[in-house]
Amino acid sequence: MKNPFGNMEWMKARMKEIDLKKEGIPMLRDYALLAAGDLLTAISFAFFFLPHDIAPGGVTGIATILASVFPLGVGLLSFLINLPLFALGFRQVGWRFAVRSFLAMMLLSLMIDLLPPCDLAGDRMLASLFGGVIMGFGLGLVVRAGATTGGTDMAAMLIHSRAGFLSVPVILFAIDAGVVTVAAAAFGIQAGLFALVALYVSAKAMDGVIKGFNTAMQFIIISGHAEEIIRRIHEDLGRGCTRLEARGTYEDRPMGTLMCVVSRMEAARLKKMVSQVDPRAFVTVCDVHEALGEGFTYETADRAPKAG
Repeated sequence: MKNPFGNMEWMKARMKEIDLKKEGIPMLRDYALLAAGDLLTAISFAFFFLPHDIAPGGVTGIATILASVFPLGVGLLSFLINLPLFALGFRQVGWRFAVRSFLAMMLLSLMIDLLPPCDLAGDRMLASLFGGVIMGFGLGLVVRAGATTGGTDMAAMLIHSRAGFLSVPVILFAIDAGVVTVAAAAFGIQAGLFALVALYVSAKAMDGVIKGFNTAMQFIIISGHAEEIIRRIHEDLGRGCTRLEARGTYEDRPMGTLMCVVSRMEAARLKKMVSQVDPRAFVTVCDVHEALGEGFTYETADRAPKAG
């Protein structure tokens, strides 16, 4: 078919169409993750934190404290605090990450105010634990979608750009510690302590979501019978492995060294297999938080937010 734009223009238009088709599904998945993460985070506040005056750091924690003084919703206060932080910090992170984060922030602010507060836990300790898990899970989903919900990230990057000796994690920790301290002064020492519990639990849950729950086991096998072990891995497990170039330091001679990643269900079989082939083999085993590729999960490459 003859195209009306000339060859170059038609090719450019066609490439854009192909790129859109390739990126469309991952983009929709990202926004679905973003919305789900915002909803879970809003639930943690409406049903667990707010009924017990728990302010677990960040901008929403600041808004929780301010809501006890000003007759405004926590969501609206979060939005008002975040607005200038995003305006000042979006150049530090790139427009794509900033746009997604701004959308996540607006959606979270809206959801927090729309959900009616309801004490599901009935106890501060349960509220801090379950609220922390739900918030961490929600924030982890937002991060996996390539965004963030809080302007504290922007504030930390701005401070870091002007005070390079302070790292972003240190600044974020200082901000959260300050919020928890003010919460303890506003709501009582116990509220501050429970806020620390919620902050710690949410950080662990968020870390788990970001790293992934598709756990596997990585084996490093050093044996003089590497060829037989490779054959058994291929035939009995249907897995591949990687041969590493290694030398023993005592005798300075090449060692048969293999690296193999298997699922947890296959780990015991591999250990037994290696023991049968070479009882004197040296084997180390470690956890793998996420395995991508042949035989495991496939994901779009380079999920980290990019500047520009």
